[in-house]
Amino acid sequence: MKFNDIYRELDRLIGTENTMKMYNYYKGQQVNFPMRLYDKAQIRRLITEEYDGNNIKQLAKKFGYSERGIYRIVKESKKQTD
Repeated sequence: MKFNDIYRELDRLIGTENTMKMYNYYKGQQVNFPMRLYDKAQIRRLITEEYDGNNIKQLAKKFGYSERGIYRIVKESKKQTD
């Protein structure tokens, strides 16, 4: 039996068994996946922990933020610890 378009894509991505699980769990609902995978507070903590003074560009790429955004997070974190 052929799946509808979105289910066909899911089938290719995660397999038939997992597609059926998602269908049975979410059927009839509209599901939205945020751009950011991780919780904002956790990301801020990880950025602060991983920041070494010279890796803003790498952190921006890793976490999907702009370099300015990483700099702002680091700066705000320093204010909170001072």
